[in-house]
Amino acid sequence: MGITLQKMAGGVLFALILVVGLNLLVNGIMPVETPHPAPSSAPHAGSPTATAGQAPATAAPEQPLPQRLAAATAAKGQADVKVCQSCHNFNEGGGTKVGPDLFGVVGRPKAAVAGFAYSDGLKKLGGDWSYEDLDKFLTKPGAFAAGTKMTFAGLPDGDKRANVIAYLKSISPNAPPPPQ
Repeated sequence: MGITLQKMAGGVLFALILVVGLNLLVNGIMPVETPHPAPSSAPHAGSPTATAGQAPATAAPEQPLPQRLAAATAAKGQADVKVCQSCHNFNEGGGTKVGPDLFGVVGRPKAAVAGFAYSDGLKKLGGDWSYEDLDKFLTKPGAFAAGTKMTFAGLPDGDKRANVIAYLKSISPNAPPPPQ
């Protein structure tokens, strides 16, 4: 019985070597060309045009915050903050978790939630949370407030940030009007 298993294992190994070897031989004789992906859309006015087979050099610039906020919805923002709920509370009187309570954050003074130990970098900023400051902070918290305790990497998508800010505005009774 031992010799039969050895013969079967040898046969399987020989078949694998044969398949790999034939594959290498065929690819050497007739190489497979990988197709170049077609551009997803034609370049728009004002952007650099792409030459045949070449992607545009830069991505389209992000719309200004007032335009993104005008198109944003609080409902989409509420869905986007689900990842934030493990560290932040969004309910009035919910209290702090790992991060401060975010109910009423738009227009509230920075580093102002009682009972939360803010980083020195955030305490030094001063002022109120404006739409612009929230947009910058949500883009990359560590770049906005050096030494922040918030380990979240940020939201690079400007439209998602605008939706999150729209949601934060909807739960901020004293929020100032959005920028125009």
